[in-house]
Amino acid sequence: MKTDNKVKIFFILIGDVLALYLSLFLTLIFRYGSDFDRFIDSHLMPFSAVFVLWLIVFYVSGLYDPKRLRNNIDFLKTLWLAIAVNAFLSMTFFYLIPYFGITPKTNLLIFIIIFTALETVWRRSFNKFTAEFQAKTKIAVVGSSRAAREISELIRENSQLGYELTIWLDGKENSSLKEIDDWKRLVHNNKINLIVIPRYFKSEPGAAKVFYSLLTLGIDVIDLPAFYEIIFQKVPLDEVSEEWFLDEIVEKDKFYDNLKRAIEFILAAALGVILLPLEILIALLVKISSPGPAIYKQARVGRNKKEFIIYKFRTMKVSEAHAWPEENDKRITVIGKLLRKTHLDELPQLINIIKGDISFVGPRPDFLDFYHGLEKTIPYYSVRTLVRPGVTGWAQTKYPITASLEQTKERLAYDLYYIKNRSIALDIAIIAKTVKVLFTAQGR
Repeated sequence: MKTDNKVKIFFILIGDVLALYLSLFLTLIFRYGSDFDRFIDSHLMPFSAVFVLWLIVFYVSGLYDPKRLRNNIDFLKTLWLAIAVNAFLSMTFFYLIPYFGITPKTNLLIFIIIFTALETVWRRSFNKFTAEFQAKTKIAVVGSSRAAREISELIRENSQLGYELTIWLDGKENSSLKEIDDWKRLVHNNKINLIVIPRYFKSEPGAAKVFYSLLTLGIDVIDLPAFYEIIFQKVPLDEVSEEWFLDEIVEKDKFYDNLKRAIEFILAAALGVILLPLEILIALLVKISSPGPAIYKQARVGRNKKEFIIYKFRTMKVSEAHAWPEENDKRITVIGKLLRKTHLDELPQLINIIKGDISFVGPRPDFLDFYHGLEKTIPYYSVRTLVRPGVTGWAQTKYPITASLEQTKERLAYDLYYIKNRSIALDIAIIAKTVKVLFTAQGR
């Protein structure tokens, strides 16, 4: 199932690359006619560099997210906005980097027009094909839990994901499915390819034998938490138990952890030196804006529940009490609003990264009083301290604001997903999504 989505995204990426280069060649033909081949060499290398930037912007815009690949106005707005951003970046690229020797005003304009037309047709055609003509995996969902309901609703509303909800056994129907023949009959009558079952089914008497027999018939069987992760990219808190954590939350390769730590140390030290003038300027503005220190120091909870002091530029008026942030919190200063929207208040955390308190990517570090309260209130909350907290993270990019207990639970679901699936590839994806947040100035 993950593989199907990866194949789909791979084809989209190949189509985008072909659309970019085809648009470039059509631009040269339109502009220079039969002499277009004389200009290929001078345009190919610089435009190829720009194309890499275009694809990155497409990624951070969500244009490779399977849940967004549907022909609606939201998708088109996202596509055209991403192209507009790329047009601006391309102009900046060509005029700030004279190394390539070309400043293609007219050619760039023609290219953007041709590419916009080609890409719109290509993407809409692909979305239509996957939604209407692609053979879908027919699913039977078993269970009446909230997670089962969310899965069923998402599949019904997002046919582009490649699944078709054939039957939902909400509890009453599956009580009669005790024998192998009953399940075989259900699968045959509904032409089911995949069965999503509650995790506890595996431990019921005779269940293992039943589902093994289905596997031998080519029917995939997956437990509900695993399938929920695939389509929502978070962990269903109501569906997991202590046994699940023992099975799924395992210690990652030490080589990866050590390599990540080494890279982060070097990168944080380099950025600290490069950005020092900016940090000095911000510190002066913070001091001028309101009484109090420029650098905010606060005890936080880190890896394995160890306490550490985090550093940030102060964005709020000095106060000893901590409370859930409000949408228009009056404690936030004028400079603080700008720093929060641009996330520049996080710059002093480079010191924390150098010290090894936090990583670039990981769960958000909690205030001590918040953590101890949430640990008692929310089941499994302490699991998020198995890894170093981060400046940014999966939860921060997927669910940036937490102003209530329920929202904190939702973020925990994303944090657990990251801890279970953390890898270099996922870290890079999170950083790319964070760039989108920074570019669009989405504060928290």
